[in-house]
Amino acid sequence: MEPRPHWLFGDQLGPHFLDPRHGGPDAQAPVIMIEARSVLRRRRFHRAKAHLVLSAMRHRAAELGDRVTYIRAETYADGLRQALRQIPRRSAARDADAGSARKGGRVGGPVTVCHPTSRAALHFVSALDGVEILPAKGFLVSREDFGEWAGRDSEQSLRLEGFYRWARRRCDLLMDGEEPAGGRWNLDGDNREPPPRGRDTLEVRGPWQPREDAIDAEVRRDLDCWERDGQMSFVGRDGPRRFPATRREALRALRRFVSDRLPDFGRYEDAMLAADPVMSHSLLSSSLNLGLLDPAECVERAEHSYRSGDAPLNSVEGFVRQIAGWREYVWHLYWHFGEDYRHRNALRHDAALPDWFLELDADAVTANCLSTVLAQVRDTGWTHHIPRLMVLGSRALQDGWDPAAVTDWFHRCFVDGYDWVMLPNVVGMSQYADGGLMTTKPYTSGGAYINRMSDLCGPCAYRPTDRTGDHACPYTAGYWAFLHQHRARLAANHRTAQAVHGLDRLKDLSELLDQVAERGDSAP
Repeated sequence: MEPRPHWLFGDQLGPHFLDPRHGGPDAQAPVIMIEARSVLRRRRFHRAKAHLVLSAMRHRAAELGDRVTYIRAETYADGLRQALRQIPRRSAARDADAGSARKGGRVGGPVTVCHPTSRAALHFVSALDGVEILPAKGFLVSREDFGEWAGRDSEQSLRLEGFYRWARRRCDLLMDGEEPAGGRWNLDGDNREPPPRGRDTLEVRGPWQPREDAIDAEVRRDLDCWERDGQMSFVGRDGPRRFPATRREALRALRRFVSDRLPDFGRYEDAMLAADPVMSHSLLSSSLNLGLLDPAECVERAEHSYRSGDAPLNSVEGFVRQIAGWREYVWHLYWHFGEDYRHRNALRHDAALPDWFLELDADAVTANCLSTVLAQVRDTGWTHHIPRLMVLGSRALQDGWDPAAVTDWFHRCFVDGYDWVMLPNVVGMSQYADGGLMTTKPYTSGGAYINRMSDLCGPCAYRPTDRTGDHACPYTAGYWAFLHQHRARLAANHRTAQAVHGLDRLKDLSELLDQVAERGDSAP
């Protein structure tokens, strides 16, 4: 029989998604790709994100040539019907199986698809006639293997550190026999240095930068047209494209990071510099989440750099922990916790996101750290993990914003944002809305942390040490107000109890709370 067509989603663009080995699609299977405009209409995505996804899809289609049937349609269902009508079929039996789809009836046909990355997409393809869902690709650990690990203990024991050590052993990453390389599993304590004082940048070679081509120009014209005609709207700015849209570009970015940037990555992993938002970070998350890179090749290249003496262990271990630890952990918890997880709201936060945040209006914000980071998101659709967690996420947590709305904002506004990425990261890590299933405490702080880990506080109108008054830091005041609001819960947590007891020593607590309440949702 002729090979069944294989449907490639827009985040399954690397060659491993067409590899027939290990449960992959039929060899030489015709490929279906569908560009559904309804996806861009449902949410106000960042313009740079919409550009990157469409550019990556169209570049992949150009690479596949005659093998692909590329459909631009209103919905996935419409696109699949069109694709199945266009793909030549010589088998009478298979023609009969696909008959209803060809006649415009119920969608379906003898099609394979790799396990989608969102629950909505999985539900959609599961309901189609004749569609076989193949195992997920693009991750180091299978869902079945994770289930075995998770089943060993209760959910309260599903901590990252335990999973990370298990994954390292299972994948033989940075291992010397049965022991971790260097004798320690986690070198996070070596990776918390503040930025070098007196320097605006780390003075390392910058990340690899792509060059736009005719496909990018076409994408930009289409987005301009759709936006001008009122078909859809976006937030943020677009161009020039900063992130890889092809496998070749992604490999170049990976090589540049490992050879020139990985050695300095570890020590300043948690630091922030206003003039150097990228610092030594890899900028590979969007390429991994588009499927252009496979995580195995990323961590293996990093380990080779350590084994060959080209990068220190703390940098390599930090990078491996981001991919083989956190990224894998988040992917599996997305499925493990179930659909109800997105509705978790243990702190009962329900405030609406303010307009200045929704519109990425950095100019409306006085606090220099928040204004700087919001401008980075506006201009690029990206910041590294500390601005996401300790500036953007902390502001949302302290002000009591609805965690579902915060999750949606991160999904829409970041080039690497997908449902599976942002749901655990925001609900669990950033907003503590799951009540501690993922983390042992809420991640928020006063201005002292930002001042120690960045150069953002010096030129600010606020002072990180001031809780009240005209120069009161909104993060410092917001931190104490957050502890006060959730005093009972946090006093019972051994990791936050001491901080809660500090509330009793604040003689200006009443003034602080009044000042925070008066600010409301105004830009800090």
